[in-house]
Amino acid sequence: MQTELLDRPTRASVLPAGVLALGLSLLVLLAWDLSHLDLWAVRLAGGANGFALREAWITRSLIHEGGRLLSYLAMAFIVVLNLVPGLLPALGLRERRWWLATTLACLAVISLMKRFSLTSCPWDLAEFGGVAQYVSHWVLGARDGGGGHCFPSGHASAAFAYLAGGWALAKAYPRAARAWVLACLGLGVVYGLGQMLRGAHYPSHTMWTAWICWAVTVAAAHADPWRLRRPVMG
Repeated sequence: MQTELLDRPTRASVLPAGVLALGLSLLVLLAWDLSHLDLWAVRLAGGANGFALREAWITRSLIHEGGRLLSYLAMAFIVVLNLVPGLLPALGLRERRWWLATTLACLAVISLMKRFSLTSCPWDLAEFGGVAQYVSHWVLGARDGGGGHCFPSGHASAAFAYLAGGWALAKAYPRAARAWVLACLGLGVVYGLGQMLRGAHYPSHTMWTAWICWAVTVAAAHADPWRLRRPVMG
């Protein structure tokens, strides 16, 4: 009883902190979009002849294809956790189910946004050998002349969508939770950089994927009635 009373202020104080962090990071993202630094960044990687690293082994095979395979393995691991209770025995059934459901929700949100997005990839721009003109992804309904369906970054979601593991593992396996979150963040940055060097995405596409997956995960954690313990990000 005494433990529960002591725990209540801690739980109550987490939500404002998480919302504040999300809000501040949102302001940073909006500032990046207004600065037009996306074009500056991709121009460092590409030119009139396109992107030299578009088909390079390290960007296409290792980072892109390898990252996709790693995402499949991570999803398989989470599914197996829900089928084999003896694996990570200190992890409760609710945490396992929440981890899987939240990860799928993150992947679904990013996929749906990409499906309806009119924003084309950098390699579609005329200045890089394509046919499209640059239009901000926030100019809703405006077509840029390219193929569209490039915002946000689907490949970055192969890492950021799995952030829920940090929340699910936090109570039973705190060290593993921190390692999981750091791995998701590190891989997401690598995936985003690789895709930018290939001309597949602007930096903001990766940033927005990270923010959206983080927001979905935090919302799911706070909405759940059994109150997951949050790691450093939530």
